[in-house]
Amino acid sequence: MQNSKYKNLSFPKFVVGNLPLSELLIKEEKQPYLIKQAKDPRPKPSGMTDLFYNGFTLIELLVVVLIIGILAAVALPQYQKAVEKSRAAQAITLLKSVYNAAKTYQLASGEWPQNFDELAVEIPWTGTTNGLHTGWALSGKSNPDWSIQIETDGPAIIVTRIAGPYAGAAFAIYKTPKHPQYAEDELLCIELQGTDPISPFSKTQGDYCQKIMKGTFIPTTSAWNYFRMP
Repeated sequence: MQNSKYKNLSFPKFVVGNLPLSELLIKEEKQPYLIKQAKDPRPKPSGMTDLFYNGFTLIELLVVVLIIGILAAVALPQYQKAVEKSRAAQAITLLKSVYNAAKTYQLASGEWPQNFDELAVEIPWTGTTNGLHTGWALSGKSNPDWSIQIETDGPAIIVTRIAGPYAGAAFAIYKTPKHPQYAEDELLCIELQGTDPISPFSKTQGDYCQKIMKGTFIPTTSAWNYFRMP
């Protein structure tokens, strides 16, 4: 066999359906009995590069997967922040509407309202969960994520995050400020601490009101952390 001169050595073709898998060519003079090249006899589509047509190596695919993973790790937290800000914007809109209605009621009656039925505003939330200590809350309304309530200690209207990773964060507008560091009618972001809230804020100070809502910390003597909204 070593002295034989084989110009071409034919092998049986392996076919899946009408797809020929290989055409084996052996050049005996330089590489006896070794496969030098496997050709796909199908015509290459017009405009298709050799790299795309011949496929990708495992290393190339792993690099692509790694890049996608890095991009996802960077983009996911930003997406979660955007979703949370959107939910907070809806809660703040309701808070402002209820607060304005409460002020109107107080001007007309001389008293701070005791329940939502006294207000000329519609509350779309149908739950009854309170976000703060029930001794301060009057006529609470809630949805799965937020609770809004009339607070007698202030008085104020407060909307509290009652579920999710930021439970215990809240927004409030006080008719009578509890601390001199903030003003009447000022929108505040609060991270509720201590034993009074039903759902105390369990994350690090500023994780919600500062990092997500871009608030400015207001030093007070309260156990709660107050932030002035931009």
